[in-house]
Amino acid sequence: MLDRADAAQAKLATAESCTGGLLAALLTDVRGRGHVFDRGFVTYSVASKCDLLGLRREKVESCRGVSKEVAIEMVCGALQRSDADIALSITGFAGPGAEDDEEGLVHFACARKDGTCAHREEHFGEIGRDGVRIAALEVALEMIEAALDE
Repeated sequence: MLDRADAAQAKLATAESCTGGLLAALLTDVRGRGHVFDRGFVTYSVASKCDLLGLRREKVESCRGVSKEVAIEMVCGALQRSDADIALSITGFAGPGAEDDEEGLVHFACARKDGTCAHREEHFGEIGRDGVRIAALEVALEMIEAALDE
């Protein structure tokens, strides 16, 4: 996937919450392809989503931190605040949380600078924190691949 991004001269950015920067680490771990990755935003808290990605606090709080709306706002913020051509956002519940939090619920958004945006919602279930995070990486890579095909 990084070879394809390189061939297309496409820069990538990430906005991560529940994966805590694992996607950015994965994308920068391939020797000779670091130049494809522009930057990553690890935005675990509401404040960081607002400060780093420009989300409105009332939007995050009204939609809760894990929602389609927040994933889309995160990816738009990553594109606006980077030099990337394609950005991917991840927000979810990797482990047990509050009473109403569904463990394993993860929202993804992948957007291109030209305006196309895809959303995906996954219910990975109670497969553990590491399981959810690894499953989320697999989906994220699939979505970036699809964006490269556009």
